[in-house]
Amino acid sequence: MMTRLLCVAVMALLFSCKENEQKSESVEKPNILFVLSDDHTSQAWGIYGGILKDYVKQDNLKRLANEGVVLNNAFCTNSICSPSRASILTGQYSHLNQVYTLSEPLPQGHPNIAKTLQDHGYQTALIGKWHLVKQPEGFAYFNVLPGQGRYWDPIFKSRDQWKDGSDGSSGTVYKGFSTDIIADLTIEHLKQRDTTKPFFMMCNFKATHEPFEYPDRHKDLYRDIDIPEPESLLDFGFGNGGRTFLGQKLENLEARWQEAYLHPDTFWTGYPGLPFEREGLDSTALRKKIYQKFVKDFMRCGAAIDDNIGKLLDYLQTAGIADNTIVIYTADQGYFLGEHGFFDKRLIYEESLRMPFVIRYPKELKGGKRIDDIILNIDFAALLADYAGIEKPGYIQGESFRDNLMGQTPDHWRQSMYYQYWLHHPDRPAHYGIRNHRYKLAYFYGKGLHKHGASNEDTPPTWEFYDLEKDPKELHNAVNDTVYSTIIHHMKAELRTLQQQYQVPHIE
Repeated sequence: MMTRLLCVAVMALLFSCKENEQKSESVEKPNILFVLSDDHTSQAWGIYGGILKDYVKQDNLKRLANEGVVLNNAFCTNSICSPSRASILTGQYSHLNQVYTLSEPLPQGHPNIAKTLQDHGYQTALIGKWHLVKQPEGFAYFNVLPGQGRYWDPIFKSRDQWKDGSDGSSGTVYKGFSTDIIADLTIEHLKQRDTTKPFFMMCNFKATHEPFEYPDRHKDLYRDIDIPEPESLLDFGFGNGGRTFLGQKLENLEARWQEAYLHPDTFWTGYPGLPFEREGLDSTALRKKIYQKFVKDFMRCGAAIDDNIGKLLDYLQTAGIADNTIVIYTADQGYFLGEHGFFDKRLIYEESLRMPFVIRYPKELKGGKRIDDIILNIDFAALLADYAGIEKPGYIQGESFRDNLMGQTPDHWRQSMYYQYWLHHPDRPAHYGIRNHRYKLAYFYGKGLHKHGASNEDTPPTWEFYDLEKDPKELHNAVNDTVYSTIIHHMKAELRTLQQQYQVPHIE
């Protein structure tokens, strides 16, 4: 009898310990608020310096940066919306998650970090831009824009309204401006959460994607102000520095403005502030005028993001969960704001390649720090798993940078990164490349490889090389400068090694 009672007592004690341990783990696991914008490039954040730093509205970005850690060298692995989002979720390069361009969904059943967190007790939710064609997986709740969505009176689709693609006919219209609505819906959902469980909440803004619309409260920002111009704004044609392709010039954006104004019922979008008057302007004056409208619209659009970051931070504070909530704000890639005379992204050049990124976690991270380590979007999923107390899943190619954020960079941390862009166009050829802390080498192989939306018109293969210390604006292609021949030789070898490491398919 005594033995039996002792066994019962031991079992009860073990059960109690296990229950307390589970409760402790639940309490200690941090909440995660992952805020993702579209194209909100680092030049327009202010906290990264640059010619716009004194013009952008950045009150709440500064607040986040002062209370958190900023990554100075975060990069995407394929600078275009859908692929970057897929890499963030899966921790994989495009050739593994199979989202190469803008038309491919994540394969059904493919692993992602939302699924992993959900399997480990997290409440998972997604509100805002999805842009991965098929129904989101791994999110217990979602309410997302169809395709790109629209800025004004946006439509949202939930699980019971779902249709694949950009079809919003079954969705619900919400009156107002999309950035405000997405933040409000995020807060509303968090208020209704199960407070006994940690949450993983993705709040995905459409802003600052083209057509760069903004709420009425920001329409007078920058009125009668001339915004400083980038050094290479008047880089016409192929430029004077040995660039091997034309790129997406600002005049192409102006042509879209004209088309949208003349054919508002048939063009794919509208733009604020039309019509745009160009009569009597020579090529230089025209480009300068295009730049002023474009960059002001972009910053006004970004100002609404800053407003709503503040709204989200205030909610966490008021709800008493700020200290145990990891807040990440990033953008899916960079964007050209007139550099090289360009707009858009896609390229391995710095403005497009670089991802702005700030993280706040009061329990662990000291505020006001900056990290120079090379971090990739395939690392984000590994970091989230690490914070959730989950061993890195085997499907993730990236690495957790939790130690890096605390100033304890592992000895083996990468010193270079691999990049590949697949959506080939003759003006923006498909390419892959390598970037380290000083140099960049890119091979524009110029083939569509039958990817969705890619051109079948091949372009001659070319190499470009930049010394980012001497030429940070990438104005001189130094691939034929003999002083760099040994460096280029070694970087080509390392490029092949990275392709093998990441299982990149061979391209003829």
